[in-house]
Amino acid sequence: MATISIDAETGGDYPDWLYGAAEPVRTLPGLAHVGDDAPAAYSAGGFLAVERAFESARIEDALDGLLALMTSTADLDLQFEAGTPDDAGPAVRLDRVRRLMRFVDHEPRIGALAHDDAMLDVVRRLLGAEDVVLFQDMALLKPPGAGREKPWHQDKAFFPYAADARVVGVWIALDAATPANGCMHVIPGSHRDGPVVHFRRRDWQLCDTDVQVRRAATVPLPPGGALFFDGLLHHGTPANRTATRRRALQFHYTAADTVRLDDAARLAIFGSEGKDVSC
Repeated sequence: MATISIDAETGGDYPDWLYGAAEPVRTLPGLAHVGDDAPAAYSAGGFLAVERAFESARIEDALDGLLALMTSTADLDLQFEAGTPDDAGPAVRLDRVRRLMRFVDHEPRIGALAHDDAMLDVVRRLLGAEDVVLFQDMALLKPPGAGREKPWHQDKAFFPYAADARVVGVWIALDAATPANGCMHVIPGSHRDGPVVHFRRRDWQLCDTDVQVRRAATVPLPPGGALFFDGLLHHGTPANRTATRRRALQFHYTAADTVRLDDAARLAIFGSEGKDVSC
């Protein structure tokens, strides 16, 4: 049975300068163009952007699967935007779902992306490991005009792994992701600064005044584009104030032999305000 919740975090306003004008990152045309120099470039910048990682037909299949999951009885974690009626029907759900988790084993059309051989080849090279595991699967949905900001943060602040454990996130655009509707913003090279304490403000996040916005870059992507990024990279997404949807999938991988931490050890690194958070 699905675990259904209404997002308790209303987000709130944020200063415009947090996601100001920034240059887009350089992208590679496709997964076949991820060359031998990719691990070094990824190590330096903390990310790798691919313009067309997946064909349009596979993205359409994934969207069909995502819509089917919203009315599924499978064991999912389904979260709606704040203010969504408890009895919201399928038509309302389409534009009120904020986040969906634990679906890869229930929807083969999306699972095929998470386990795609060409994508996983890149993940293995970036992790420097042959045996890798998928430990988190999410759909991150910014509904038109209502999809709130995900403040600047580091993903590893949410995960039970040591600070030096290698984690690769893969963010896949299902719609065109633009600066206006909430595409990724990143701070190139910020993963090299190590873990940063997070605070409970609009979400569990980096302090706004600690974000190095002058170094920021945007990652606009077409449907099927993908961003590979380090678990310590500083990143965030502004609110979607447009009339378009901005739907994305996000998968996280690590080496199979990565040692897990308990929650107390994680909070000792990233800050005690992060108890019971979810990414």
